[in-house]
Amino acid sequence: MTETFIALLFAHTLADFAFQSNWMALNKRNPLALGLHMAIVYATAVAATGSVHPALLALALIHIGIDTGKLVLRAAWKTAGGLTLFLIDQGLHLVSLLALTLWLPDLWAQGFWAPGAIVTGDDSGILGTGLWSSEAALPVTQLPALMVLLTGLILATRAGGFAVGLLMEPFAPHLGKGDAGKSLPGAGRVIGHLERGLIFALVLFGQAQGVGLLIAAKSILRFGAVKDDRRLSEYVIIGTLASFGWALIVAYAVLAVLTLLPPLGIPPATP
Repeated sequence: MTETFIALLFAHTLADFAFQSNWMALNKRNPLALGLHMAIVYATAVAATGSVHPALLALALIHIGIDTGKLVLRAAWKTAGGLTLFLIDQGLHLVSLLALTLWLPDLWAQGFWAPGAIVTGDDSGILGTGLWSSEAALPVTQLPALMVLLTGLILATRAGGFAVGLLMEPFAPHLGKGDAGKSLPGAGRVIGHLERGLIFALVLFGQAQGVGLLIAAKSILRFGAVKDDRRLSEYVIIGTLASFGWALIVAYAVLAVLTLLPPLGIPPATP
């Protein structure tokens, strides 16, 4: 059951945060954009689970239903912030994944990627290539752990960027223009992705103390730009703490899930 949920969550993460373009996200009222997103949701679910069970098509329909409901809620709930709707949306998607996992806990075990699912039974392996034979077995038992790592990385960087951006959205109009026009296009987004990716890596490598050094380095680099502007300094502090906190939560959640799975077999780094 754990592997089934991991595969479904991995597929959802890919569909919502890796393969969903800005055009699709901004044009959910367009049937073409909505249909394309649904196709991606279904395709990623099939690829991740290695199954073509009809329930995956139902999951894609439910996903689109939740997205459509978000549009209705946004129109009706004028005072709701973007982050609130984002969290409600992702929470409902998570509930749908949990429900499908509880209904079909063996979806992964009966899928293409499960150990032994397509073993030919002779030494030539698949189509005579030698792959998946007894002498050259593919490490399919480690696929769920790899999915957890990739899911965590995408959630820490891409999803974190959306969440922090939505959190900071109400504060942006209160900032003065200052030197904003001199900033490199998209630099803030790239910096956010890099810092959350570094935090994710530091925690996974057992070097969480390095996060403190990262905060100190960012504070020093930002000091000259914000020291004379209280609003900007508060804006930077809120954004930094939110970004770091998001990455830390995701990283430690990944570590917790990895303890439930077979180890990846990566030898520890030697000092």
